Amino acid sequence: MSQLRFIAEARKIIDAIEQTQAANLDRAAEQYAETISRDGLVHLYGGGHSRMGVEETFPRIGSIVGFHPICELAITHYTNVVGPMGLRQALFLERVDGYGEAILQNYDFGPHDCLTLFSSTGINNVVIEIALGAKARGLPTIAVTSVAHQSATESRHPSGKRLAEIADIVIDNCTPPGDATITVEGCDYPVAPGSTLAATTIVQTLNALTAEKLVARGYKPLILGSPHFVGDPRAKENLEAYYAETKRRFAKV
Repeated sequence: MSQLRFIAEARKIIDAIEQTQAANLDRAAEQYAETISRDGLVHLYGGGHSRMGVEETFPRIGSIVGFHPICELAITHYTNVVGPMGLRQALFLERVDGYGEAILQNYDFGPHDCLTLFSSTGINNVVIEIALGAKARGLPTIAVTSVAHQSATESRHPSGKRLAEIADIVIDNCTPPGDATITVEGCDYPVAPGSTLAATTIVQTLNALTAEKLVARGYKPLILGSPHFVGDPRAKENLEAYYAETKRRFAKV
């Protein structure tokens, strides 16, 4: 059997997050708890594959009501690769000045809201513009990103700024420049990117920390339990409560 090299690399990434990002994770969870307990929303933005960090946060089993996903289909749904909604268009759009501000103009942000941005590269125009626009609106900002990648390249945004230089709290996903982790002899480029694994680790660490901090504040979070237990009336009641509270909070944006 061939060596399972990616599993070893995955362990290195998770270990690095645990060893270096504990303080930043705690700060971010504190901001989440502050926002949710004060009836605000934690807005979540991610383009490209970084949208998976948004989807992993909310909505899904075990997720807390109080998060608001922002995902633009034009730069996240490109599995056709070619043709309509293709990769060429998505790569073009995420580098267009003005698109990020156009996205933000669709929403009203409350006084207790904050924004988390998922972007492993942290250099493209749209995510930088959203980060700057959020800061201009007074929102605390959290970035889940690769500091190593940003240190190895330049920003595409006219400001010259990279995401790690803008956000109030930066959680390093501890992945290498270019994301892919495994070099195979005979291949021109490395394979097996690590940022999705890293984002999932960070997101679920924040999920647990936020729940603990909310309870410590005397606030009981509304959490989606599994609706996949046949015949359990509590599952249906929980799901309806989850829908209703999400609808109430989303009405504000």
